[in-house]
Amino acid sequence: MQQININRNYKDRLFRLAFQEKEDLLDLYNAVSGRQYTNPEDIIITTLADAIYLGMKNDISFLVSDVLNLYEHQSSFNPNMPVRGLNYFADTYREYIEINGLDIYGEKLIRLPMPQYIVFYNGLKEEPDRVELRLSDAFLCQNPEENGCLECRATMININYGHNEELMDRCKRLKDYAVFVNRIRENERRGMALNEAVELAVNSCINEGILADILKKNRAEVCNLILYEYDEQKQLAIAREGAKKAGREEGREEGRKQGIAQGREAEKVIKCTL
Repeated sequence: MQQININRNYKDRLFRLAFQEKEDLLDLYNAVSGRQYTNPEDIIITTLADAIYLGMKNDISFLVSDVLNLYEHQSSFNPNMPVRGLNYFADTYREYIEINGLDIYGEKLIRLPMPQYIVFYNGLKEEPDRVELRLSDAFLCQNPEENGCLECRATMININYGHNEELMDRCKRLKDYAVFVNRIRENERRGMALNEAVELAVNSCINEGILADILKKNRAEVCNLILYEYDEQKQLAIAREGAKKAGREEGREEGRKQGIAQGREAEKVIKCTL
């Protein structure tokens, strides 16, 4: 069995690798949108090479006809995705306007592709099949009678195995991805070390024709992606728990100080009344 070494500096993601070919990306787009495009060359990739928001590089952005699509993959629930989307779409439209020589200062209305923002979620926390995340939920003012002038909506789709089965049936690549990730988790639940769980999942999926093309061609790279991502998730979980513990300790210390101060004030009052 091939020995896999963990590359801690790998920043890419398996989801982006799985849909790097236009044929597969178009298949995913058709499944999500309900459209029936057949020519992969209808896709124009618009992913910003150096776009990084909240420490994460965006996954996939592309144009199909008159629709600008942003697809992102998340291994944990993040309610701030619409904020990221707002930043991303602003930069993408700025680039689109410049490339197409559009005049935003003229009297004629410019024409822009319609934005669609999809977040593919496969974290361990149980989430519904679909959730709409809105930028407006982050606004400090939540008066229902007042509407802000900005909105960005992200549709979060749960792609864990067993969720959104109709969507999975429309896109085999997406279903294969869900099966592959689920097998790794099932292997871990049976007590395997992560490295062993990944290798066994890779071997079984190749034998059954599940993501076989990229697993055969990019075996070591795929294992690195998975191992890095899982390690990153665990480190984030540890950091969050550490922050919570520190917060609890800080709260207890503050309570102790307040208790001492209140006790001293009470002593002063008692002495004054004697």
